[in-house]
Amino acid sequence: MFRVYDKINSDKVYFIAEMSANHGGKIENALEIVREAAKAGADCVKIQTYTADTITIDCKNDYFKIKGGLWDGYYLHDLYNDAYTPWEWQARIKEECEKCGVDFLSTPFDNTAVDFLESIGCEAYKIASFELVDVPLIEYAASKGKPMIISTGMGSVEEIQDAVDACGRMGNNQVILLKCTSEYPAVWKDMHLKNIHDMQKRFGVPVGLSDHSAGSLGAVVGATLGACVIEKHIKMSSVESADSDFSMTIEEFAQMVEDVNNAKAIAQGPDYSLTDGEKASLKFRRSLFAVKDIKSGEAFTAENVRSIRPSSGISCKYYKDIIGKKAKTDIPFGTPLDFEMISE
Repeated sequence: MFRVYDKINSDKVYFIAEMSANHGGKIENALEIVREAAKAGADCVKIQTYTADTITIDCKNDYFKIKGGLWDGYYLHDLYNDAYTPWEWQARIKEECEKCGVDFLSTPFDNTAVDFLESIGCEAYKIASFELVDVPLIEYAASKGKPMIISTGMGSVEEIQDAVDACGRMGNNQVILLKCTSEYPAVWKDMHLKNIHDMQKRFGVPVGLSDHSAGSLGAVVGATLGACVIEKHIKMSSVESADSDFSMTIEEFAQMVEDVNNAKAIAQGPDYSLTDGEKASLKFRRSLFAVKDIKSGEAFTAENVRSIRPSSGISCKYYKDIIGKKAKTDIPFGTPLDFEMISE
């Protein structure tokens, strides 16, 4: 059972560890990432289901050459050929997820990938930001009736609505959108995380964050602004891959999970009830005390009455009502005032 809605409905954050190419071409690394991600607090490990030929074509004209960024000079087919996760590994990776108690998730990039993932029992689908505009693919994946987690990097309001509507046409309303900035790594000023709340209102579905920024800060801010899912790329520090430069180490992922959960706890409210610790501290609040010996019949003045700690006397808010009135009895220095001591 895919547990994303269990976490969301409990007002908790669901953590996705995105493996992508960080297995470095070895299944042993992929399985180790699953094991370590589970220990680090991931709820889910995600992979990607494509081959170079299902995502692009082997063509060396200029359209297919990457210019700038992490993958400068690569042709798309070459990059994807280096980065893909062999399909024959994927059932084994899913099995390892089950052993480790984490959900398995994959991003299909064409209908054959959806069919393959159906054959191994994939329980949800992730749509990548670059495929947000592939409405036929979204419809096909949504037609399987499983949760659809859709990244929205580069997406206009209209394109995001098209994707949500595509799922709806297939009778699938199990949609979770992820705010995403499709930069690698994402720059903080470009992230616009206040969009999370706007997306919740605008599209009427849960909204999380697919975070490509450095460190935990983006995830922490996202969670405090309402992100119910956090997706981050995860790697082993000993393995280099096409995606490792913008990925978190296992240790950093574990710290992020802790930071996000703490931030989520901090950001609770509104709630004006007192904590147990605050209740214990009430006795150290200020109240009205005699700060000099006061004789019976003597007037209360600013010289013999003060607002001080602790809270054993009359509330400070009555100070002006008391000043000028007279004492009914002798009141020694250091005595908390009581209304019974005050003449009308």
